[in-house]
Amino acid sequence: MILGKACGAICSTINHPFYDNRRLLVVDRLDSKGRSTGKYLIAVDTVDAGNGEIVLVIDEGNSARQIVDDSNAPIRSIIVGIVDHINKV
Repeated sequence: MILGKACGAICSTINHPFYDNRRLLVVDRLDSKGRSTGKYLIAVDTVDAGNGEIVLVIDEGNSARQIVDDSNAPIRSIIVGIVDHINKV
C-alpha cells in the first residue's frame, strides 16, 4: 500500500473501454514522513478523492483487478482510501 497525494486528473479522448466513466488521478508518492518523493503514478479513483488529498493506493495489478471485480481489466494502480489524519510517532 502506498501513501500519496492526489495532484491532478488525467483526461483522454482515446482509451481502453475499461476506463470509460472512470476517473484517473495523478498521485505523488509520499515517504514515511509525508514528504513528496518526486515519483508519480496514475491511479483509478474509486473513492472520489479531491485534488490535494492524501490517499491510499494499491499499486499491484491483481489486487486492483479484484477491487474492480474484473479479472481482465488493464489496471495496475487504484486509490482505495482517503486519509483523514496521520499520527506521527
